[in-house]
Parts: sequence; structure tokens; C-alpha cells
Amino acid sequence: MPEAPGTIGQRLQIARKRRGLSQSELAKAADLSVSTVRKLEQGERTDVRLETAHQLARALGVTTSYLLTEAPTPWRPAVPEDIWRPVMAALGAPTDQLSDPPTPAGVSGALAGGRALFATERYDALGGMLPALIRDARALDDSQTSRRLRYQTMQLATSFLGQVRQYEAADDTAQRALDSATDELDGGAAIVAQCQQMLRRGRLTEVAELATRWADDVEPRMSRATTEELAVWGGLQLRIGAAAVRDNCVAEAADALRMAHIAAVGLGREVISAPDYLRHFGPVTVTHQRAEHAAIQRRPDRVLRLHSAVREWVPAQGGGKSGRCRHLLDVADAHLRLRDEARCVRVLQQVRAEAPQWIVAQRYAQDIMGRVIERRRTLTPEMRELADALGVPL
Repeated sequence: MPEAPGTIGQRLQIARKRRGLSQSELAKAADLSVSTVRKLEQGERTDVRLETAHQLARALGVTTSYLLTEAPTPWRPAVPEDIWRPVMAALGAPTDQLSDPPTPAGVSGALAGGRALFATERYDALGGMLPALIRDARALDDSQTSRRLRYQTMQLATSFLGQVRQYEAADDTAQRALDSATDELDGGAAIVAQCQQMLRRGRLTEVAELATRWADDVEPRMSRATTEELAVWGGLQLRIGAAAVRDNCVAEAADALRMAHIAAVGLGREVISAPDYLRHFGPVTVTHQRAEHAAIQRRPDRVLRLHSAVREWVPAQGGGKSGRCRHLLDVADAHLRLRDEARCVRVLQQVRAEAPQWIVAQRYAQDIMGRVIERRRTLTPEMRELADALGVPL
């Protein structure tokens, strides 16, 4: 549901369904006639008295302004500011000399804990520990070991900020990671992360050019490529493909997927590459991306066929589930496009059960549930509860 519906009738109908009321039940609760409610919802009446709007709003538990306004409701992720704002403040703070200087061993241990929180989608806990980790990593000396720890800290902060939808800050933090990179593979992995944030901001041409340039620089010799080389190069190819398919460059998108597939076959399994430690790459990840391309191209049958091939996906050790959960949103969207609302909702409920903090930050999930609401005459209690949990606006 990208925008709030544009007429009072549409907003009234959606609010009524979200409250689980029939037209007659709403009319009774608002002390109005059923005919009034029906005519408003069907658009036969648009000249609503303020008193009538107030009676309806009171019965529905919404504001009168919501029913009367013509302005769209802006989308905001259901992630409290106190989770991510301290992280942004730490990134912007000056580097201070600490009375108790941190050690590389201490920062490395904290990093491991942060990655574990990211892998389990515990963004509240991760947001709480990242400011101190950022402060300590920046206070380390300029040895190669310390620079690598700063790089990894910035990569973790980039991933966190991206998941809580602070894309501009995530983009800036990815650049900091790139500045701390100690070799070309570190740099390539930082570009993979930066391109992801740029994609979310619609910078398609820039992503394609940046990822292509770096993919050319780090392209491995396949006969003797390392796991890290294949994962970074393959990840860059996926970013090229993601930008191309969104830019309606179908041939370029298909070429990039073929290149990524070559890297994935060379690996033969899902891995988490050492320069990043956060993102999956392998045959299943490439299949997820193929399904995403199909979803963007409105090919729901293909999305479901690809899903059947990776239904029993198991993440690489230490890896998170966000990639799989993002794929499952494509699956939910495919079921809805094929008019199977019940399966769509079951998939959304599955994702919510597996990653409750992740899904509430996904506008895609909110949009899918909004379309379910628009299609159905009535909502089950489970649907209403899910809509509230996802923050679907009334």
C-alpha cells in the first residue's frame, strides 16, 4: 500500500475491514444508517458533514482527519529511532583519546558478538552495542590489523543501517568501510554493500557503473580462484543484475546473472566470504536473485518454480536469514498475483515468525499486506493482527 487511499470511501472501507466490522455493524456503532455507510464506500456520496465523519471515526478508532484528508500517508518503517539514532551519532562524533584504550582483541570479540546479533536479526540489541564498538574501532592505531577491524566495523554498521532503512547513512558508512579497506577484495566487498544502499535509493545507473568497474578489477581466474574471490566477484555481478533489471535492461540483467551463476557453481555451496562476514553468496543466493528478477518482471509462476528448487535452504554457518526472508516476500507477492491470498498471508506469517524485527522494516511486506486488504471484502482476525504488526497504515 504505497499511499493512503485517495477518497473517503476507500479509507472508510479499509478502516472498517481492519476493525473486522460489517457495514451494518459500523452503521450501528456510529449511529448512522447502513445506506449512509454503503453510499460513502461506493463513492455515491462525497459531501460528508464533519459530524458524520466524526461519528464514523469514533466508531472505527481513527482520527476524523484521517477520513477527511486527501494527502497520502507517508511510509515510515516500524523501527524506533532510539535503535538507530545513537549509531548515527557515534559515526558523526569526533575520534577521542580514550582513558582506557581499546585493544584489537577486544574489538574483534565485540565484532563477533555484533555479527551474531545481525545474523539473528536482533537489531535492537545490535543498535545498543554498535556505538561503543564504533568508538573503540576508531580509537585503534593505524596498523593493518586495526584498519581491518575498522573496515569490518564499518561493514557491520552499513548492514545495520540498511536494515533499519537509514539508506543515506548506510551509503556514507559503506564509503568509510571502503576508505579502511586493506586490499582489493575488502574494497570489492565494501562496494557490494554500498551498491545495495544505492539501489534502495534508486541510483541505478551509478550502481551498474560502479559494480561493473569493480567486477572488472577483481575478476578472478576461475581455475584457481579462492572462495573470497568468487564470492566478492559474484556479489558484484548480482548488484549489476539488480540495477539492470530495475532499469528494464533485460539482456544486461541476464548476463550478470549468468556471471554470478558461474561464480556460484565454482563455489558449489553457500558461503560467507571473509572480507565481509555478513552476506551469503552461492547457488541458492543466485536462485533467490533469479526469483527477484522474475518478481520485478511480474512473472509469478517463475518465482514459485524457482522457490521450489531452494525450499529447503539452510544458511551458511554464522549467516543471517535476511536474504531468504527477502526471497519469501517475493514468494508471498507471487501467491497474491495468482490470487491465492491465503498462501500469501501464510508466507508473511512465516517470515514474521522467523524474523520479527526484520519484517517490520520492510515496506515490501507492508505493500503486499495492503494489497491483500484492498482485495478482500472481509479480513480474518489473523489478517488484521498481521496488518497491525506490519504497520500497514489505515
